[in-house]
Amino acid sequence: IRSDHDKNRSLRYSVTGPGADQPPNGIFTIDPISGELSVNKPLDREHIPNFHLRAHAVDLNGNQVENPIDIVINVIDMNDNRPEFTHQIWNGTVPEGSKPGTFVMTVTSIDKDDPKTANGMLRYKILSQNPESPSSNMFTINNKTGGIITVAAGLDREKVPQYTLIIQATDMEGNPMYGLSNTATAVIRVTDINDNPPEFTAEMFFGEVPENAVNVIVANLSVTDKDQPNTPAWNAVYKITGGDPTGRFSVPTDPTTNEGLVTVVKPIDYEISRTYVLTVEARNEVPLARGIHSPRQSTATVSIRVKDVNESPYFDPNPKLIKLEEGMMPESTLTIFTAQDPDRYMEQTIRYSKLSDPANWLMIDQNTGRIKTIAILDRESPYVKNSLYNATFLATDNGEKKASGTGTLQIYLVDINDNAPKVFPQEAEICEKPEPNAINITALDGDLIPNAGPFAFELAHRPSDVRRNWTITRISGEYAQMSLKIGYLESGIYEVPIIITDSGNLPMSNTSYLRIKVCQCDMNGDCTDQQHIMAAGLGTGAIISILLCIIILLILVLMFVVWMKRRDKERQAKQLLIDPEDDVRDNILKYDEEGGGEEDQDYDLSQLQQPDTLEPDAIKPVGIRRLDERPLHPEPQYPMRSAAPHPGDIGDFINEGLKAADNDPTAPPYDSLLVFDYEGSGSTAGSLSSLNSSSSGGDQDYDYLNDWGPRFRKLADMYGGSDD
Repeated sequence: IRSDHDKNRSLRYSVTGPGADQPPNGIFTIDPISGELSVNKPLDREHIPNFHLRAHAVDLNGNQVENPIDIVINVIDMNDNRPEFTHQIWNGTVPEGSKPGTFVMTVTSIDKDDPKTANGMLRYKILSQNPESPSSNMFTINNKTGGIITVAAGLDREKVPQYTLIIQATDMEGNPMYGLSNTATAVIRVTDINDNPPEFTAEMFFGEVPENAVNVIVANLSVTDKDQPNTPAWNAVYKITGGDPTGRFSVPTDPTTNEGLVTVVKPIDYEISRTYVLTVEARNEVPLARGIHSPRQSTATVSIRVKDVNESPYFDPNPKLIKLEEGMMPESTLTIFTAQDPDRYMEQTIRYSKLSDPANWLMIDQNTGRIKTIAILDRESPYVKNSLYNATFLATDNGEKKASGTGTLQIYLVDINDNAPKVFPQEAEICEKPEPNAINITALDGDLIPNAGPFAFELAHRPSDVRRNWTITRISGEYAQMSLKIGYLESGIYEVPIIITDSGNLPMSNTSYLRIKVCQCDMNGDCTDQQHIMAAGLGTGAIISILLCIIILLILVLMFVVWMKRRDKERQAKQLLIDPEDDVRDNILKYDEEGGGEEDQDYDLSQLQQPDTLEPDAIKPVGIRRLDERPLHPEPQYPMRSAAPHPGDIGDFINEGLKAADNDPTAPPYDSLLVFDYEGSGSTAGSLSSLNSSSSGGDQDYDYLNDWGPRFRKLADMYGGSDD
C-alpha cells in the first residue's frame, strides 16, 4: 500500500478491521514505513471466507494525508475436507418382486469445501452388495444425487429378506487420484407382499360332535404360509364352500395359531343327518399379488360324524288349548296330552306326570297321557285368569340318562250361571226422613254376561215391616234405589233383606242384607252423627294383634321380676361374704361419704318427723366426742329445751332449733345450723372406737397390717408393735 504523498514527506501506514486490530486480532499486519501487508496466521476458508480491512496513511505528526481505503481479502479454497455422510447407516425398504427401476432410497453427503469448485463436487458409487443373490448388481445409485434404485428383477423376501450396500462419496468430481472420499452403509429391507397363498397341511380333516350341541369346536384346520407372520398376507381366512347348505357350521380363525376352528353354530339332529362333509377354502386377509393363483392345497375336506344322544320328549302342540264348560264333575276325561320321542333309533317308553296344577283339579295317566278331573272346574277360581286355566305336565323317557320335556295344557272355561248376585254396597246411610236423599245400590255377580245383569231387585216379604218401611225402585238393569216409604223412621241400624235375580238361562236368586244406618241429617242431607257402621265383632287380625301385645307385656313383667330377684340375691351374697366385725377395711369409713352401703341408706324418717318420741338413750348427749377425735374449739354448752309437742314436720323442728341457737349467746353463728340433737338410728358398720380400746381385741395379732401397704402404716405402728 503506498501513497503518492510519500515522495516529499515521510508517511506511516496502518490497517484496521476484523483480522487486524479487531477479533480475530493479528492475522494481518502492515509495515508502517513500506506499507507491505502480510498474513501472520493460517487461514481457513470454511471458518472465515473473506476479510474486510481499511488502510490509513498519516504523516509523522499523525495528520491524515489521504482518505482511508477499503481492502477486501478473499480466502481461496483448498481441498482440505473429506465428504461426510449425514448418517453412517441408512435404512430403506423395497417390496419383494419389484420391477427394475423401482426407487428405494436416497443417501446424502456434505463437503465443507466450496461447492462451486471441484473441491466440493461429490460423486457416489456402490462399492459392495451383500448378499450377492440372485445377482451381485441388484441396485444402482445416481452418482450425483445419491438415489438408489433397483436394476434387476428377482427380489424375494422369503429367500433374501435384507441387503447391505457400502456407499462411497468422493469429491473432486469423483477423481480417485486427487479426490477425498468417505463411506456409509445402506441397509435395504425387502418387504413382504402376498405372493404365497396359505396351504392346508392335510387334504382331509376329521371330527365328531354330539347332536344338539352348539358353539362346540369340531376340528382344527392347520395351514402353512411362507409370508411374514402376523401380517395381512399371512393371516388366514376360512370359508365353507360346500356341504353345509343350512349354515350349521362356521370356521373362525384362531388369532394365535392361525388355525381354522370348525364350530357348530346351529343344533344338529342325528335323526336327520349322521355325517357332514364340508369343503373349506383358506385365503389371506389381503388378495394375492398379481399373477399369483391359489393352488389345490388351499382347499381341504372336513368329515364330521354326529353322535346320537338321548333327547327330551316334546309335546305337540305346546301349549294345547281345549274349551270346556265350568262345573265339570270329577273323574271326567278332558283330553289326551301325549309327547313324542325324537330318538327314533332308541326303543324307549315315555311316562307322564303332573308338574304344575295350581288348583289341583287334574290328574294324568302315566302311561297313556289321558287327563281327567279330580275336582269341579270353577271359572270364578282365583287360579283362572281371563277364563284360562294353565296346567303343566312332564314327559320322561327311560333312557340310560333320562330326559324329560314339559307341555302346557290351557283350559278355556266357558261360563255357566253358577253364582247368585249379591247386593253392593253392603252398608249405607240414610236420613230419618225420606227427603232429601236415597240409596243407590247395584249387584255383584261372579258370572259373565249373559249370566249376570240385568238384575231384578225386590224387597223380601218378611219381616213384614220391611215393605212397610222401605221401598225399592229400579233405575236401570244394573242399579236400583232404596228409600224410606214412611215419613219418619227412628235412628238406628237396620238390616233390609233384598232379593236379587240375575238374567241367566236358569236365573239364580239370592237374598242379600243391606245394612242401613238411619240417622239425623243436616240441611245438606249428611248425617250429623259422625259414628259410622262398625262391625259387631273384631277381625282375626285385630284379635291376633291384641294377643301379641298381651304376650309381650307378660314377658316384660316376668323379666322385671327375675331381675329384681337376681338383684336381691346379689345383695344377700355381698352381706354373707363380708363380715363387718372381722374385716377392718369395712370398719374404716371415709368421713366425706354419705353412707356405708345400701343398708345405711335405710333411714327411719318417722324419727325425723316426731323427734319427741325418741328414747333418751338413743340421743347422743351434746358435747360427747370419740376418744381419738381431736377437738377443734371449745364446745358450747346449749341449754336444754323442751321438745315440741308433735311438730308433725321436720321443718318445724329445724326452725325451733335455729331459733334456740340464735338466742344462745355462747353459740358461734357459723356453727348454729350444723348442730343436731339426733344423729340417726345407728349404722350396721362397727365403730372405730375399738381401735383405741385395750378391752376389744387386745389379744389379737395385728402384724398383718404391715402387709397392707403404706396407707395402713400408721395403724401398723399403733397396734402391730410391742405392748408399749
